[in-house]
Amino acid sequence: MAKSVEKIIADTFLDMASALETGSFGSAKIVLTGLGCEHGEENMISGAALAAARGLQVVYLGTHFCSGVQTIKVSSDSEAHDIMDTMLKSGEADGAVTMHYPFPIGVSTVGRVVTPGLGKAMYIATTTGTSSTGRVEGMVKNALYGIIAAKACGIASPTVGILNLDGARQAEMALNELKKNGYDITFSESGRSDGGSVMRGNDLLSGACDVMVADPLTGNILIKTLSSFTTGGNYESVGWGYGPGIGEGLDKLVLILSRASGAPVVANAIEFASELVKGRCKDVAAREFAAAKKAKLDEIIEALRAKNAPAASSAPTKEPPKEVVTAEISGIEIADLEDAVAALWQEGIYAQSGMGCTGPIILVSEAKLKQAESALASKGYKS
Repeated sequence: MAKSVEKIIADTFLDMASALETGSFGSAKIVLTGLGCEHGEENMISGAALAAARGLQVVYLGTHFCSGVQTIKVSSDSEAHDIMDTMLKSGEADGAVTMHYPFPIGVSTVGRVVTPGLGKAMYIATTTGTSSTGRVEGMVKNALYGIIAAKACGIASPTVGILNLDGARQAEMALNELKKNGYDITFSESGRSDGGSVMRGNDLLSGACDVMVADPLTGNILIKTLSSFTTGGNYESVGWGYGPGIGEGLDKLVLILSRASGAPVVANAIEFASELVKGRCKDVAAREFAAAKKAKLDEIIEALRAKNAPAASSAPTKEPPKEVVTAEISGIEIADLEDAVAALWQEGIYAQSGMGCTGPIILVSEAKLKQAESALASKGYKS
């Protein structure tokens, strides 16, 4: 709903008062949820205060008051997320930083780390969520997501490297095809003697590329390691967190932190969010997706799907009538996620796939939760 004239005037005067106090006039307003951190809510409050001291506008959602920062008291994590979503939808906030968020399949997060070799910043594409249930297709999309994040943060022509993982060579061929069709992508060169755009562990440590492409599970391990290698692992002290969720058509800016993130990383994540807002990340994403599609991204992905499809496939399953789905079923292997949804459809149970805070999830109605869990167990998708 559009803001009333009175609300706009009131907000303007509040912003002017905040600017006189903090010097942050015109900066992006970022929401931070504070519940669920392994280091306690005080750690999140410290991070919010550090960000505010840099002149960033922060709205803190938690059970305790954060001095010097606009605070909204909440009684639970779910209440904080409801308020966060409302503020993002209304435009009252420009972006959000939180410790988990149920992104749909097709969305994953691009993290940013400090590489230990040369102290260079590098984007890890991606670190949470799932761009695709197909491994190679996902890595191709991850490259695009990493480019979007880097460009929104001011790197005009980010260099892209693909970590030497299963599927890296197929992803490299697909991205080269995209480039041949006119999409503007600059590949990095490995620092090893044989070069190439497929990166080794050495390149990861030295920051040989601006965007390092990986699957999200590997990316998650990388960012955890690079964020906490000086602390023994229980406290993430460096970097900018797991980054923004990026995907085609996504209309909100939500960045993810680990529950092990320390106050410096919390503050950096808020700054990362502010950079993305100022760099018009949503507009950058729209342009990059349009350019990639013009370069036949969809056709390239369809070719990958055909190449990696099973030899024999069953007829498509008819979708049952849609229902409100709020109950989550976890513990499903990511590669089996869409098949598990189809299996529930065959039983007449409407279901959707998604990504929860601990991994892939299937969403069903509360009334059919037990029936769905039983069906998935009988079909071997869940223990």
